[in-house]
Amino acid sequence: MKIGWIGCGTHASQMLLPQLTRQDVELVALCDVDGAALARAARQFGVRATYADHRDLLAHPGLDAIGMAVGPAAHHAIGLAALAKGLPVFMEKPPGGNAAQAEELLAASERAGKPLVLGFMKRWSIGNRIAGTIVRGGEFGPVLGFHGSYMTAPTYFRGAVDYSGFFLHHCVHYMDLPAFLAASPIREISARKVENGPGRLLMHIALGFDSGAIGTVVMGTVQSRGTPMEFVQVMGDHRRLEVRNVIDVTYYRDPAFKTQDLGATLSDTQDALTWSPNFTAAANEDVKGYHALLEVTLKAFRGEAADDAPTIRDGVTAMRHLETLRRQVEG
Repeated sequence: MKIGWIGCGTHASQMLLPQLTRQDVELVALCDVDGAALARAARQFGVRATYADHRDLLAHPGLDAIGMAVGPAAHHAIGLAALAKGLPVFMEKPPGGNAAQAEELLAASERAGKPLVLGFMKRWSIGNRIAGTIVRGGEFGPVLGFHGSYMTAPTYFRGAVDYSGFFLHHCVHYMDLPAFLAASPIREISARKVENGPGRLLMHIALGFDSGAIGTVVMGTVQSRGTPMEFVQVMGDHRRLEVRNVIDVTYYRDPAFKTQDLGATLSDTQDALTWSPNFTAAANEDVKGYHALLEVTLKAFRGEAADDAPTIRDGVTAMRHLETLRRQVEG
C-alpha cells in the first residue's frame, strides 16, 4: 500500500510515521509547509517525493491512501479534498474545529465509500485495550461506573488565554474513551470548573451512559506532565479495573478475607490480577497505542474487518460531546 503523508512535525515524525513504517506499507510522498521539517522527515524515512502544497501531494501518482497530522482546520479541508479523490484517510484528532466540520467529513466519507480513521489511540493504549477486552469478555458483567483523570500543563496559554487547543487536542480523547471502556454511548454531560488564574483550569465532568452507568471525568491544566497524569477506573458489581498511566492494569475481583485463614493462598478466580509491560524487552512495543491503531487503520483501508477502528462517525460523536462540554465550561 502506497501512502502519502501530510504534516511532518514532531508528533508525526517521532510518533506516527515510525509506527506506520513498521507496517506493510511504502511511504512514497511527504508534504509540509515547513521546508526544514519536510527535509528532515524525508531523510529520516527515505522519501524522495516532497511537496509544500497538499494539492500537489494529492496529485502524486499511484497513492492508495493518505495520512495527516496537521491541525483541526487543515484536517477538515485536506480530508475533504482527499476523500473527493477517492482516497482513504487517516487523520489525527480532532476531525476539524467543530462538530459541523466533522459531520461534513462523515458525509464526504460516505459519498466516497472510503474510510476515514481517526487518531483516538487511547482505545489502543495497551492498558486501556486490556481493560476493554475484559469488559467485553463476559465475566466482568455490566459496567456500573467509570472514572477518568487526565491532566496537562498550561502550555497553550502564552498571552491571551484561549482554551481551544486544550479542548480540541486533549479533552476530545475523553469524549471518546469512556464510551469505549463502558461499552455504552454517552447520553449526557454536566460540567463544573474552577480556575486558579489565567490558563489554569480544572473541570469535573459528570457522565450518564445509555446503559444506565454513571461516570466522572477530571480534566485540567493544573498538573505537570512530568508526573503520572492519567488514571482510568471501570467499576462493575464486585469487579473493578484500574489503569494507571495507560500501562499498569489491575483487575480487582471478589477475594475472600485472608487474615483469619492460616492456609490462605492466592486464588486465580478471586484475587486481583495485575500487568505491567517489560520495558527491558528488546521488542519494539508501542504501549501508547499508535502501532495498533495504524495496524487496524490499514485493515480498514484494505476493506478487511476493522470493527474497532475509530472512524469519522466516532469523531462526530466525540465532537458533539466536546461542544456540549465547552458550552458549559466557557459559557
